[in-house]
Amino acid sequence: MATHYGQGYGEWGGPGSQGAGERAHRLPAALRAPFEGRTWGEFCYLLLGLPIGIVMFACSVTLVSAGAGLLVTFLGIPVLAGALAACRGFGALERARARGLLGLDVAAPEPLVVKGDGPMAWIGAMLKSGTSWRQLLYTLVQFPWAVFSFIVGVAFWTTGWALLSYPLWFWVFPMFGGQGGIQLYGDDMHRVYLDNPLEISVTALVGLLITLATPWIVRGLTSVDRLLVYGLLGPSRLATRVVELESDRGVVVDTAAADLRRIERDLHDGAQARLVNLAMDLGLAKEKLTEDPQAAARMVDEAHGEVKTALQELRDLARGIHPAVLTDRGLDAALSSVASRCTVPVQVEVDLPARPVPAIEGIAYFTVSELLQNISKHARASRATVDVWRVENRLLLQVTDNGIGGADAAHGSGLAGLAARLDAVDGVLVVDSPPGGPTRITAELPWRT
Repeated sequence: MATHYGQGYGEWGGPGSQGAGERAHRLPAALRAPFEGRTWGEFCYLLLGLPIGIVMFACSVTLVSAGAGLLVTFLGIPVLAGALAACRGFGALERARARGLLGLDVAAPEPLVVKGDGPMAWIGAMLKSGTSWRQLLYTLVQFPWAVFSFIVGVAFWTTGWALLSYPLWFWVFPMFGGQGGIQLYGDDMHRVYLDNPLEISVTALVGLLITLATPWIVRGLTSVDRLLVYGLLGPSRLATRVVELESDRGVVVDTAAADLRRIERDLHDGAQARLVNLAMDLGLAKEKLTEDPQAAARMVDEAHGEVKTALQELRDLARGIHPAVLTDRGLDAALSSVASRCTVPVQVEVDLPARPVPAIEGIAYFTVSELLQNISKHARASRATVDVWRVENRLLLQVTDNGIGGADAAHGSGLAGLAARLDAVDGVLVVDSPPGGPTRITAELPWRT
């Protein structure tokens, strides 16, 4: 069996082989694991972890101990800062090692913020940096774990392959060692050797089982390393949250600016243009009032129609900014009003115990409004439904239609912008729209009262 799997690796897993990935995946994962590149990368990570851990632990402990001992003098402070700077360098090395061997891409932590000039400003920033202390903690915690994982990984790896290949090298014992094989038991009276065909086969079978189990043991060991690298060498949760909030703030500002531009454009091209024409028509009617009263009356009548159209456009614009029915009567009435203007029949179900804050209520309204507009323009549907409900501290709304499907937030500016607007308030947009339909779009918003 050892020979069979060795040939399989050369045929299926060797570099540059044709169709290697396709044929290898015909094997079950348990049989494929010992020959996968991931397994060998993780094992190399364990092998390198011990010498690197020794260096990091020795440097960190030496420098920190020296700095702590010198704190009675001024020299201890720069020594401690130097120790933390060295730990940040070790952290960069470990992130690169995890990226190359484990495929774990951890972002670099927030850079050191130095306020002021001179070495003292740098030393103060280094000592106050939480990232530096977390990376010092990593160098201290990683070392004992590296010793344990190295011993366990190497023991299982060497034992499994040694026993699996035992039929190939057991002849060394009778030829050069003066015994029949590996000594399994021995005392003054008895000695048991693995030397007959059955025992050799059982030994190889045990080796096969250990070899097949070793990749999963190594994977479990490196999962702890992944947690250490991700938790101690990456950006802190607070820093990540700050970056997210800054990004969300940018989205909110861009969305508000786009809405202001849309309002300005609608006013300039719509109601404002009509009012200018209305003023010109009334001026002409005034001039013709004495000369041709009938023509003046017709012009006044046309101006009256223009006034009605301009008023309707202003109402639509005001509704697009924030509808009065939403403020007065809530989501149920506002969404029913939107559904009545859709080109397909829409069934609206709103089940809310109370009203959320106006900001969340407004985002929910405009989300449904835009989704119904998409149905009218693109879906080719004959019916649609809108469901709004609350689950714990989340507001959920779902819009479905029986149209042609194919909606994709990644390739549509409308859905992408909608997803960005929801993300700005910690919301989520999920699009399920296979070709041929039906389309189901679910939005999740935080419930705030």
